[in-house]
Amino acid sequence: MAVAARIDPKTFFTPDEWAGLSTRSSWKGLALIAHAWAVIFAAAAVAVVWPITIPFAVMIIGGRQLGLAILMHDAAHGALHKNLKVNDWAGEWLTSGGLSRYRPYHLTHHKFAQQAEDPDLVLSAPFPITRTSLRRKIVRDLTGQTWFKQRFGDFRARLKARKAGEPVLPIVLEEVRRKRRFLAGAVATIALTAPFGLWWAWFVLWLLPQATWLQVITRLRNIAEHACVAKDEPDPLRHARTTTANLVERALIAPYWVNYHCEHHMFMHLPCYSLPRAHRLLRAKGVTERMETAPSYFAVLKKAASKGQPTAVPA
Repeated sequence: MAVAARIDPKTFFTPDEWAGLSTRSSWKGLALIAHAWAVIFAAAAVAVVWPITIPFAVMIIGGRQLGLAILMHDAAHGALHKNLKVNDWAGEWLTSGGLSRYRPYHLTHHKFAQQAEDPDLVLSAPFPITRTSLRRKIVRDLTGQTWFKQRFGDFRARLKARKAGEPVLPIVLEEVRRKRRFLAGAVATIALTAPFGLWWAWFVLWLLPQATWLQVITRLRNIAEHACVAKDEPDPLRHARTTTANLVERALIAPYWVNYHCEHHMFMHLPCYSLPRAHRLLRAKGVTERMETAPSYFAVLKKAASKGQPTAVPA
């Protein structure tokens, strides 16, 4: 099995530089979690008072839902808190959850990044695709079809595959058990908001962002990180892509420095808040010229949807 090449941090950083980058904070990760939830509650409160802002709230909340997933991803690398027990507890219960299932899968992705054994290779291998195909995917994301398939596709398949006369109830109860955290959150939120006439808040200000905007920006994140990166790439500076993100993009589609994905693969245990400084140091040393980078998310999408497009002919 081809293990992806690794980089020794000493190749690019002095001991003092690396110590400053790799030190895990006891409060920064928790502060980022608090920030994500504060933004979610603030956007929801504004939407309740001024319903005309609901479309903006959906994008903002969906962006922070991705942010919570990113912080859970940091916890998978043990980078959310210097105490591993606190790291794992916060990653499991204060972010998007699912840390215990996600960690082994994700670390396998890092071990075999862009190699045949990479479990995430299926996400990047189809690219480039046509513009029509990309539009269809985005429409499915924005209309909730992707979310429904991911959440309930296996459940539907098990119902269809059951033998004649086999009872449905055990399959339903198993699905409820699998979704108990999701359902518990829904029930608790509705119970707390319904007495104030806000029974709809969970559906509009949590489920709707999760089922629509979160899906499309998660796809965009996956495309930006690995699409059109060569399979079996031997250079560890080109296993993933770093994409320049402006202020609006960081607010709506690329929270908590997720756009520095090449640096993350180069030094996968760095906390997310250390990635911008790592990028600046690498740029000062001329290393970023050798890395896989993109000037914008639009440029990445254009490249990812370039199949069938005419290529420029030199004059």
